[in-house]
Amino acid sequence: MRRQRWYTPYLLVLPGVVWVLVFALWPFLNTVVLAFTDARPLRPVTFVGLDNFTRLASDERFGYALTTSLVYVVVCVPLLTFLPLLLALLVRAKIPAIGFFRTTFYFPVIASAVVVAIVWEFLFSSTGTINSALRFFGLADRPIEFLSDRWLLIFCAIGLTVWKGLGYYMVVYLAALGNVGRELHEAAAMDGAGAWRRFWSVTVPGVRGPMMLVSVLICVAAMRVFTELFILSSGSGGPGGRSMSMVMLIQSMGKGLNGQIGYASAISIVLFLLTLVPLTIVGIANNGEMIRDALAGRRTRRDRRAQQRAERRDAADRAEVTA
Repeated sequence: MRRQRWYTPYLLVLPGVVWVLVFALWPFLNTVVLAFTDARPLRPVTFVGLDNFTRLASDERFGYALTTSLVYVVVCVPLLTFLPLLLALLVRAKIPAIGFFRTTFYFPVIASAVVVAIVWEFLFSSTGTINSALRFFGLADRPIEFLSDRWLLIFCAIGLTVWKGLGYYMVVYLAALGNVGRELHEAAAMDGAGAWRRFWSVTVPGVRGPMMLVSVLICVAAMRVFTELFILSSGSGGPGGRSMSMVMLIQSMGKGLNGQIGYASAISIVLFLLTLVPLTIVGIANNGEMIRDALAGRRTRRDRRAQQRAERRDAADRAEVTA
């Protein structure tokens, strides 16, 4: 057998490293640098310090975009954390044609987000299916402007995001539920626990780790939402641009020959910092015991050193008295 050369592993890793450096690390570092400039296309770049970040505080559009993204997170995280779990429990049941329902629930995941958003735009337009059904049943005497009202547009987009993400997170929970022992449910049932009590006391603790992962993924995705709002608002961001998300605002500010690339980069940095919050929380939650042990060990070593210094001082004092 031929002997492997020492550089073979490095050659295998090299394409991936180059890809990360060129398409991930370099753009990120370039964005950080541009955030402190007034960069525009085809114009000289000038360093402006923190001017772009101070401008965010008085920018009304940034306030609207931040509000939209936070509302998206607050609504989507609980819905897409618990509804897929309930669906996973449902499709695990051994009932006729359950395979058909599993496929049906997962179908929106594989559908193109743009195509699905166009379908939803048709459903919720003033002449769409929803308004036609409401007028047919006498529930509305005139079309409801779902896509022209700021909050209705946002909640239509949230509905689209939830509908499209249910199947994906359902599969995650299906894998997690396989690790929850059936004997735990049987023991709880023998102790008199009902279905609801078993759900909260057995199922939820059994999938707590995957549930936290799902929550973080949803939180990050909700902060970075773009396609749903862009398609439903026809690229305008709703009335007066007040339904824009953070990513839509970045795209709007940075596009074209007059794009404010420096300012868009500053918004990107803020968005990056916001997405770090849930990741940090999960890291602390998952490694909380390790962090506490490290802090306790550091405190113990500090106390030991303080005790040793006190003992040396006492010894020095005794030696001085004896002398």
